[in-house]
Parts: sequence; C-alpha cells; structure tokens
Amino acid sequence: MVTHIVLFKLHDRSSANAQKLRDALESMRGKISQIKHMEIGVNMVESARAYDVALTQKFDSLVAMQEYQTHPVHQAVLPYLREVSASIVAVDYEL
Repeated sequence: MVTHIVLFKLHDRSSANAQKLRDALESMRGKISQIKHMEIGVNMVESARAYDVALTQKFDSLVAMQEYQTHPVHQAVLPYLREVSASIVAVDYEL
C-alpha cells in the first residue's frame, strides 16, 4: 500500500478559499479507480508554518499512484490547485 500526502498553502489563506480547494479535491472522489482511500482536511490551527489543506490518499502500488497522476480527472484539477497555492509539498511512502 502506497500513501500519498499533499499539503497546500494558499495565496489567500481564508477559510472560504481553503473550502474551495477542498471542494476541488473532493470532486475527484469516486472518479479515479486507482484511489483506494482519500481524506481531505482543512487546517484548524493558524500559524505561519501551517499549511491550509491536507490531502491523504492510498493506492495499491506505486504504479497505481503513477496512473492516478496522469488520469484526466486529476489533470483537470491540477491547474486550479497550482493557481491558488503559494506552496505545495508532498510525501509518498510504502508500508
């Protein structure tokens, strides 16, 4: 099982914008078969080092995660994610 975690720090860090980003990520749910589990959380504690939205996904394999990366539904969401984010960081690991 491969876990993919992505953190987004928004240009405009308002809660309304964090919710819009969450909704954009949520729009992928059920449309990409490679995603076996998905959680999306909006940060609750404001601080300079905090990120605004967290995405956690699980895939059966690294190949499945790579297929997700090029999936048309994911590709359609990416421009918005990049536009509204000041910083995006990710970590991928296998258990």
